[in-house]
Parts: sequence; C-alpha cells; structure tokens
Amino acid sequence: MAMFVGNGGGGQEGGGYQPMAEINITPMVDVMLVLLIIFMVAAPLMMAGVPVELPQTSATRVSNPQKPMIVSLTADGELYIRDEQVSQDGLIPRLQAIRAEEGDTVVYVRADKSSVYGNVMDILGMVGRSGYGRVSLLSQPKPGGDE
Repeated sequence: MAMFVGNGGGGQEGGGYQPMAEINITPMVDVMLVLLIIFMVAAPLMMAGVPVELPQTSATRVSNPQKPMIVSLTADGELYIRDEQVSQDGLIPRLQAIRAEEGDTVVYVRADKSSVYGNVMDILGMVGRSGYGRVSLLSQPKPGGDE
C-alpha cells in the first residue's frame, strides 16, 4: 500500500496543500473479492435446487419425443419422408398433413451426393411451400478430420 506524504510545510512557499490525483482502488478490490466469494458459494446452491422426493405416477409424459422429419432424395430421384416413399407431386400435401398432425418442426433434407443441384433446390422449395419454416441440410463428415 502506498501513501502520499507531503513535504509537511504549511507555508506559502509551494509547500501548501496539494490534492492527491491518484485513486485508491484497494477498497474496490476488497469489495469485488467479497462479492466473488459470495457468488462462488451461492452458485452451487442455486443449481442444486431444493432436495425433494417426487411421487411416482403411471401417467404418460406430456410431450413424447417425435421422430425427426427427414426428407430424402436418392441417387435415382426417389423421394422419401422418413421411411415412406412419396411422389414429387405428393410431397407437399403429405408434408402439410404431417405438419397438421405433429406441428411445426425442423425438416432435415438429405440428398445423395450424385443428385443434381437443381433437384435438391426443388425439394427445398417444396418443403418451404408446405409451411415449414426451418429446414436443415444433412451431410456426412469427411473421414480424416478438419481438412
């Protein structure tokens, strides 16, 4: 800790009162360390919650996990919704029917790497016209890492 000590002269010869132009941050550091310790002690208590023994019930879960919505385009141009084969004309009505039953979800589009880019874009457009707002393309990672 440093302290400013004047020359002790109270006269008019330049030795008068001079304001200290330094900020003493020691009290601020002390307060911050105390707050840090308080948060370090309180954080695990907030995460753990209150220990409660919950009763058992035979009721079903409120939300059942849904099968992912996957639209696949094979190398020979066949379309599948999940495991069900559909025609290109029947894709939009079938997606709309599934959306009415299950609600809005993410649609994953898979296409064979030998598929024509235009066909994949047509599938993406049809998925969008069927009412789904979130579409994701699936791919396989390359073997051998980040190249």
